[in-house]
Amino acid sequence: MVPERDDAMQSSTEPPSSGWPAVGVIMPILNEERHLEEAVAAVLSQDYPGAIELVLALGPSHDRTDEIAAQIVAREPRVRTVQNPTGKTPDALNAALAASRSEIVVRVDGHGVLDKDYVRTAYELLQETGAANVGGLMDAEGVTPFERAVAAAMTSRLGVGSARFHTGGEAGAADTVYLGVFRRDWLDRLGGYDPRFVRAQDWELNHRIRKAGGVVWFSPRLRVVYRPRPTFAALARQYRDYGRWRRVVAHTHTGTINARYLAPPVVLVVVIAGAVLGFVWPAAWVAPVGYVVATTIGGLSISTDLSLRERLMLPLVLPTMHLSWGYGFLTSRVRIAPSSV
Repeated sequence: MVPERDDAMQSSTEPPSSGWPAVGVIMPILNEERHLEEAVAAVLSQDYPGAIELVLALGPSHDRTDEIAAQIVAREPRVRTVQNPTGKTPDALNAALAASRSEIVVRVDGHGVLDKDYVRTAYELLQETGAANVGGLMDAEGVTPFERAVAAAMTSRLGVGSARFHTGGEAGAADTVYLGVFRRDWLDRLGGYDPRFVRAQDWELNHRIRKAGGVVWFSPRLRVVYRPRPTFAALARQYRDYGRWRRVVAHTHTGTINARYLAPPVVLVVVIAGAVLGFVWPAAWVAPVGYVVATTIGGLSISTDLSLRERLMLPLVLPTMHLSWGYGFLTSRVRIAPSSV
């Protein structure tokens, strides 16, 4: 929970007399040596007329992240750091939020790269729509062949369903958006990010915003380049955790589950049941075999921009995402304490 601020809460983001309000960018950091410089450079090079401050919340990294962060702070006065001993994302976000005093808050990850006009466009959208939070596309772009295959899966309906922040779509009110640009008064009013949600904290916060009468607005004009996980093991852990924590959200906020979230666990059950029953009832093999055929044909046809090697990875990448998510959802045993926000 974010500590209360001494200054009075404002209900508007109208530009001050100087023209554009100061923007605070909050970035949770853990083991981000590969992409931290790139992510920070994208923030500091924004085409935004107002002041920008960047707060890096440093978790207990096991690589050169802290060293790189110290070098950035030494040469760039607009960047400072706060400590996040737990390493948990919501704790990092709340620590950075408490250290920032800007009326516009931009959430970015250490492996995300903002478009050059991201902050300016987001502020204009806040003004135009009156929304509490605006966000856009999680535009996955890989560096290695494996990452490029994952990126293709993450931006396809076969990979992630119909979520607009993955696959695009028309601007409008949404259940949730990727990352987000907030009016600070909404974050103060709701107590910031719920520290109980190690994952899915964005979705959970946006749910509380909408429940309190605020608008969460999606626009394809906002784009953040996302760097996918670099290995099958890391990808499987990521999607297992997505499924695990989506079930926690569904348990905590009744009525928030839908068919898109239920599809992966249903697929996993059907595939396993078909494989087991197939030994005594051969017709049951149609389920696992059909799934393999569908993901193979679908995966190979997702993108023509990939090399042959990258396209051949997709029939493995897609089941890794689907079945890991389903496994996480079905086996989730996470129990959280009553809310303090």
